[in-house]
Amino acid sequence: MPADITIYHILLANLVILAGSCLQGVAGYGIGTLAAPLLFLISPAFIPAPLTLNAGILTILMLMRNRTALQLREVRYAIGGGLAGAALAGGTLLVITAQGFELIFGTLILLAVVLSVAGLKPRLNPRNSIIAGLASTYMGTITAVGGPPIAMIYQNEKGPMVRANLSAFFLFANVFVLATLIVSGYLGMTELWLFVATMPGVFIGFWLSAGLVNRLPFEALRPIILGVAAIAGLAAIIRGLINLNLG
Repeated sequence: MPADITIYHILLANLVILAGSCLQGVAGYGIGTLAAPLLFLISPAFIPAPLTLNAGILTILMLMRNRTALQLREVRYAIGGGLAGAALAGGTLLVITAQGFELIFGTLILLAVVLSVAGLKPRLNPRNSIIAGLASTYMGTITAVGGPPIAMIYQNEKGPMVRANLSAFFLFANVFVLATLIVSGYLGMTELWLFVATMPGVFIGFWLSAGLVNRLPFEALRPIILGVAAIAGLAAIIRGLINLNLG
């Protein structure tokens, strides 16, 4: 266990991942938007690799549950864009400092919030899918929050297909992201240990979502989730600026 991570941190992280997994099990996305900012406040060590690994497990569970609604032809363009996004993110991670990471993390979290509330309704077509896939994996590699860009192009589609297609995209995106994190040095034994320690939250949250998929008022919770993300994003920027000045 890392020296600055206690059992208290692990328990809190499991609760946050549980809530995010339950949300994604209901809406098709959300573990990153809800969990990543809160995990960053608990400890930056949980971001991005441990949460990305947990999101990968959740994606597999989601795809198994919704596999009959999958339309892979619709998601192939987003997967192609996702490969380019991961490469761009890898280049970013190789050159930024720890303080720079905090600033970029906070900025991208705020960007995710803006995209979620902007009211944009791009059509589901090849061009928009490529752009959304690129933006999603770029943001997801650095922050573990890749849902908003890709969710925008599926906002007018039906629930089962949304959950299935987003899960398929996130499965491929996670492979791209994890490969990028390994190459850039952001995924090692410490991150694997934190992933294993917080994995129970994924399974419990996914299990709970089965009973809430038609009951949980996602739209009613959305302002709260985005508010939490915005506050955490601002906190990351402030901490990055303070550390940058101290350095």
